[in-house]
Amino acid sequence: MNNGIVKFFNESKGYGFIKEDETNKEYFVHVTGLVDEIKEDDQVTFELKEGNKGLNAVNVKLA
Repeated sequence: MNNGIVKFFNESKGYGFIKEDETNKEYFVHVTGLVDEIKEDDQVTFELKEGNKGLNAVNVKLA
């Protein structure tokens, strides 16, 4: 599991970005990859999965 913070999340469009604590890399997250509801500045844990345009955050949970 990776740890990070939600940098942006648009509830109406169902996507956003999570910044990983360790590497400061940002990963795309789609509403289908969420376990819990998230909003900007939430601390989360997540896994990475290869998507169409690179790695996506999936199995996203509040930390």
